[in-house]
Amino acid sequence: MARYTGPVCRLCRREGMKLFLKGDRCFKPSCAIEKRGTFPPGQHGREMRRAKLTGYAEQLREKQKVKRIYGVLERQFRRYFEEASRSKGVTGEALLTLLERRLDNVVYRLGFALSRAHARQLVNHGHILVKRKGVERTVDIPSFRVQPGDEISVAPDMRKNVHVQEAIQTAAGRTGRPAWLELVDAEQCRGRVVALPTRADISSDIRENLIVELYSK
Repeated sequence: MARYTGPVCRLCRREGMKLFLKGDRCFKPSCAIEKRGTFPPGQHGREMRRAKLTGYAEQLREKQKVKRIYGVLERQFRRYFEEASRSKGVTGEALLTLLERRLDNVVYRLGFALSRAHARQLVNHGHILVKRKGVERTVDIPSFRVQPGDEISVAPDMRKNVHVQEAIQTAAGRTGRPAWLELVDAEQCRGRVVALPTRADISSDIRENLIVELYSK
């Protein structure tokens, strides 16, 4: 499956804010935002930051920011938007709900991974189990969509992994666990989806209305 493999610190600087794409390393003084500031990368970065964004540029930057936060590329992101536009309710909120329900995001939000990229790797390598309606199975598809009642757990052979343990110990200090997810057993690395995510559970730094305006043109 296609994914971005370039330097991720450049992405944060391009959006002018921390996207926390490298987990705990984003909290350290070595973070590129801390060392170099929030202007875009490249030799003309400082001049670009001074320029006022047009309406289209502002919409584009918001879309790029959300894509990078959740680790999806353009074609998949557009499919999410098209599905959200067909659903009942507010399109922008439906879009964010679909992204939040991705399995890799849920693994990260439960605190089993240091970042969404780390969570995606755990899923891809078959280290994540999903129990639905009493049946537990390995799921290796990062975009797998969770439902209320699903139990998410790390495979037994990975529960003592140093990175998984570090993620669990530092989860509360990173983002905290949203109300729609419940940590059932930290030692067994098991959590549960108790409800569908709402807009209040998702970062207020995202302006989803700009993405809707962009795709509606």
